[in-house]
Amino acid sequence: MAEKLNILVWNEGVHEARNQPETMARMYPSGMHGAIADGLRDSYPEADISTATLADPEHGLEEDTLAGTDVLLWWGHAAHEQVSDDVVERVQRHVLGGMGLVVLHSGHFSRIFTRLLGTTCSLQWRNEGERELIWTVKPSHPIAAGVESPIVIPEHEMYGELFDIPEPDDLIFISSFEGGEVFRSGVTFSRGRGRIFYFSPGDQDYPIYHQPQIRKVIANGVGWVGQPDVRRQAPSVGNPARNWFAG
Repeated sequence: MAEKLNILVWNEGVHEARNQPETMARMYPSGMHGAIADGLRDSYPEADISTATLADPEHGLEEDTLAGTDVLLWWGHAAHEQVSDDVVERVQRHVLGGMGLVVLHSGHFSRIFTRLLGTTCSLQWRNEGERELIWTVKPSHPIAAGVESPIVIPEHEMYGELFDIPEPDDLIFISSFEGGEVFRSGVTFSRGRGRIFYFSPGDQDYPIYHQPQIRKVIANGVGWVGQPDVRRQAPSVGNPARNWFAG
């Protein structure tokens, strides 16, 4: 893992503000973003870790902010369509230019994730508090380093296949649920110069982001997608062709 990273944890902040204020105050008193950021501080004590929400000006994702961000973590659930076109395009450009992106739980339906992947990212789901087992299927990957298999989540929302995503670059974790469903819960993609890690555990109804092994996976994911030394430059589609055979 890199010792010095600029990390931004983004959360829409809707459940904290109006949907489930009592539950959230008890389980995540500093918000989903606060719990995720706190977990990262244990692994990256030297990193610059900040948070932003949907209600911030430009959703807290201004051009200068993204230009100085090595890794953006995205937690969304109930307000995907409220993210502006300008911000989606801005984040996409920075990911293509080399900014790392970690997409968490219902962020699979975020506008930025579906934009980058080009599919619906739809899945099966139900929320009955079932046990989830997260199995490591690619232990050689850096994101799986030091991670128990299986990770046991006592109660969680069920996500099940078919998960409508392109073929991942890496399939690292598969989850199984009490009802018999399975889900590709930890996958990676590359887009342009950027790396993407999607990790599904983390519904707002359960204290999952306080589990040490979940925090370990997210920290490993941040370390893998983070490329602080990469020369940030979005791919160009307008470069003139060169005739390599000209005299």
